[in-house]
Amino acid sequence: MVQESLTDTPRYKVDSVFSENAQIVVNTGEALKFLKTIPNEAFKLIITSPPYNIGKEYEKRKDIRAYLDEQKLVIKELVRVLHQQGSICWQVGNWVDNGEVYPLDIFYYDIFKEHGLKLRNRIIWHFGHGLHAKNRFSGRYETMLWFTKSDNYTFNLDQVRVPSKYPGKLNYKGDKKGQPSGNPLGKNPSDFWECLCNDWETLVWDIPNVKSNHPEKTEHPCQFPVELVERCVLALTNENDWVYDPYGGVGSAVIAAIKNKRYAVMTDREESYTSIAKKRIDDFFAGHLKTRALGTPVHQPTGKEKVAQIPEEWRNLQ
Repeated sequence: MVQESLTDTPRYKVDSVFSENAQIVVNTGEALKFLKTIPNEAFKLIITSPPYNIGKEYEKRKDIRAYLDEQKLVIKELVRVLHQQGSICWQVGNWVDNGEVYPLDIFYYDIFKEHGLKLRNRIIWHFGHGLHAKNRFSGRYETMLWFTKSDNYTFNLDQVRVPSKYPGKLNYKGDKKGQPSGNPLGKNPSDFWECLCNDWETLVWDIPNVKSNHPEKTEHPCQFPVELVERCVLALTNENDWVYDPYGGVGSAVIAAIKNKRYAVMTDREESYTSIAKKRIDDFFAGHLKTRALGTPVHQPTGKEKVAQIPEEWRNLQ
C-alpha cells in the first residue's frame, strides 16, 4: 500500500500506534515502551524538550544521576530509530538543587556522544519573561543541542535564510568586483540568532515562551512554542519526512510538522495532554488553531502602556 502524501490531500487520521501507512500518531504512554515498536531509522527528525527533573506535575523529582540514567535508556532507542540522514534536537534548561544550577545540556552532551552523534550547533533560545529569582540572576534562556547521526544529513539552508542586513553590499575585488556579495535569497543565519524581525545572525532565538497571553497557551505548564519547532522542521527535514517528539506534551511538534506537510508522531504519558494535542490537530485542519507565525517580531512596548510605566508609589524611591 502506498502511503498517502500530506502534500496531496487535506484528509487526515490520528492513530495511536505507528505503522508505515500512518500520517499522524498521538500515543498516550511511556516513550521507552512506544519506541520498542518503531523500526530502525524511521524518523528524520527527533525534537523534544524532555522533563527537566524539577518537580513539575508530570514528573517525579529524582537524584540527578538517576534522572540521567533513565534518560540514557530513551536516548539509546532514539538513536536506533533515527534516520541515517536525520537529526536530534534536544532542548533543555537547568536542573537546580539547593540553589546550585546544573546545566543539563552539558550532561546530555556526553550521553549523545557515547552513541557517536555529532553536535552541529548549540542553540540558545532566549525569552524575555519567566520566573524571577531572588538569590541569583533570573534565567532567560535555554539551550537546544542539534546532533546528527552522520556527516550526510538533511539541511535545507534556503528554507531558513533570513534577510540580509546589508543586501546592497558589493564585492570590492576579484572577478565579481562591483557585484552583490550576498545571496538573493538572504543570508545564512550562522550560529547565533538574535532577532526574529530582520537579522537572525546568531543562535540566540528570541522567541517568546508560552505564557498566559500567548495565542498557543493551554494548561501545560512548560509548553513548547510551535515557532521554535517549525524552524527545525523546515531546515532539517523534507516534505513527507517523519518527525517525532518522545515527550510531546500538548502536541506543538506535531503541529509544526503537519503545518509544513511532514508526518508526525508524539508520545506523552499524560492523557490530559494527548487529548489537548488531538484537539489542536482537529483545530489546525479546521483552520482555526491559533499559533504565533514564524518570524513574528517580538513585541516591544512603546512606553505608553500602563504596565510599562513606573508606578506613582515608586517614583519617590528612585
